[in-house]
Amino acid sequence: MKGGASRPLRLILFDVDGTLVDSQGSIVAAMTDAFQAMGLAVPARADILSIVGLSLDRAMVRLAPDAPSHDKLVQGYKDAFMARRQQLGSGEGSPLYPGALACLEFLAEVPENLLGVATGKSQRGLDAMLEAHGLERMFVTRQVADHHPSKPHPSMVHTAMGETGVGPESTVLIGDTSFDMDMADAAGVAGIGVNWGYHKPEALHRAQVIVGNFDALPGAIDQVWTR
Repeated sequence: MKGGASRPLRLILFDVDGTLVDSQGSIVAAMTDAFQAMGLAVPARADILSIVGLSLDRAMVRLAPDAPSHDKLVQGYKDAFMARRQQLGSGEGSPLYPGALACLEFLAEVPENLLGVATGKSQRGLDAMLEAHGLERMFVTRQVADHHPSKPHPSMVHTAMGETGVGPESTVLIGDTSFDMDMADAAGVAGIGVNWGYHKPEALHRAQVIVGNFDALPGAIDQVWTR
């Protein structure tokens, strides 16, 4: 800040699927292809969306505990998702939610704000999504499933804080699932839930606050940090 001491850095972490982008069509289609390729009954759409945010190995165990090979299901899903991405493009297959881009740009303009992601996506999947939406330079820390235990383990948040030098008292995690809110709680940071994603708002009971649109998010972030 000009003319005075600068304020402490603040770290704002976002989940991706169900929070920034609506990828449910691609997720359900790829999961359907993976199960059908192994001759297995396809889980209900609601069940598929309920595991979004978990790493794929844990997601498959939840969806099909008795499957002969969870590794084959994981690979089948990855192959089907990539094929759909190549067909539709990441932008069309995983569109940003209304208001997401404007909110990110608004938050990024604040000098002390550092933006990051903590996602169950792979590095390759995240990179493709960021490129499709022109967000390559938006996030200073990117935590993906390739390098961490599955949510709700706090490893992603701890690593993001370590990379940016921001403490838990100045960190917030924004997400749409109970896995996100449980991860925030495990990491000792504030959690803000969004009600447009893949878990019902009542599942986000560990959230400090739940917002209904991106316009409300900056105010909610300020609210949790002024408590």
